[in-house]
Amino acid sequence: MNALLKRLLGMLGLVSLGMTPAAASTACPALLDHSFNRLQDDKPVSLCDYTGKVILVVNTASYCGFTSQYDGLEKLYDRLGKQGLVVLGFPSNDFGEQEPGSNGEIADFCRLTYGVRFPMFAKSVVRGRGANPFYRQLAELSGSTPKWNFHKYLINRDATQVVAFSSLTEPDDGKLLKKIDEFLRAPNSPVARNAQ
Repeated sequence: MNALLKRLLGMLGLVSLGMTPAAASTACPALLDHSFNRLQDDKPVSLCDYTGKVILVVNTASYCGFTSQYDGLEKLYDRLGKQGLVVLGFPSNDFGEQEPGSNGEIADFCRLTYGVRFPMFAKSVVRGRGANPFYRQLAELSGSTPKWNFHKYLINRDATQVVAFSSLTEPDDGKLLKKIDEFLRAPNSPVARNAQ
């Protein structure tokens, strides 16, 4: 009787917090257990919010030969977002000092020049000893560190696989699109289960 009472009280507590027992059991993968401030307003966002999504992580810069990739990234996010893809941008001044602006200046540039609506985070370090902990994990799991701006990491829905793509890989590259599609259609994904 005591165990049943504890379970019921626990479920009532979850419901009072607006959570169902099933939602509460969806744990945040270790890879996503990080928080970063949003670029636009400096408010913290937990990467756990993207649990269950296919995530394309990109280190960005405003004054780089690859900056035009913002356009393709936004189109990709717009086209595949409803299927479960999210693009996450991490501005960095690590390569050639090509992202010297403040967070506000970067946010304005992205919005006004490329109409960027995908989530962007405050400027941070993405390589070397000073790299933010998320990027250190991505490098370790993929075996690849960013060599320049617009390096890409693709993470599957349960954050157990990380595939790296170089800066030369455009957002509409066939190999990248094939891997995104594979991750979106993975047997453990909600989209794949509903499509069968």
